[in-house]
Amino acid sequence: MKEVISLKDIRKSYYLGKQELPVLKGINLTITSNEYVALMGPSGSGKSTLMNIIGCLDTPTDGQYILNGKDVSRMEDDELADVRNVEIGFVFQQFNLLPRLTAWENVAMPLIYAGAGKKDREERARAILDKVGLGDRAHHKPNELSGGQSQRVAIARALVNNPSLILADEPTGNLDTKTSVEIMELFSQIHAQGNTVILVTHEEDIANYTHRVVRIRDGVVETDKRKEAALIASTNGI
Repeated sequence: MKEVISLKDIRKSYYLGKQELPVLKGINLTITSNEYVALMGPSGSGKSTLMNIIGCLDTPTDGQYILNGKDVSRMEDDELADVRNVEIGFVFQQFNLLPRLTAWENVAMPLIYAGAGKKDREERARAILDKVGLGDRAHHKPNELSGGQSQRVAIARALVNNPSLILADEPTGNLDTKTSVEIMELFSQIHAQGNTVILVTHEEDIANYTHRVVRIRDGVVETDKRKEAALIASTNGI
């Protein structure tokens, strides 16, 4: 399988005056195409810092990060922004939808940065809203949508550029149990269609949907476990 992510001895420190505060202390991790991974860890473990580095929102202090064959470890901010727009689809706990835009306009935002024309943007945004079951809500604004519908719009936005990686940070954190199950079933469908998906979560029942669980503690990988195919099938109710 093709390597999407290769992290080699990734370290990240912050500084308080002259005092060094190491957060990541040598992370080694490889994720291949079409994997479905949960990234877990307690508060202060470094998982949020690691997520920011994987998502090209931050750069490591030391080590190498290869994303789809590109060394993004030492890229400048504008280069990282280009990589994020092309390679990564983000889904956040807070949805991060623009309140004055309709659902399709929110979904189409990444296409503006990609240089797509308005007709192309609308067609692609509507098509992806259909895929997540919200074709009939294309002209609704965020305040006219439920939490679950808002998260589906956010997922559609993450998918619209056909990125190589979907990165979801606590995607069910603001949703009730029933809606959380619906959203996780949608992520399972997205993965089944060939996408590489990383979920950052602290909830075991959410991690159970994935096929591999990487646990971070004190800035290092504590455990990295893949599920057997039979267990995956039973977990997903197949």
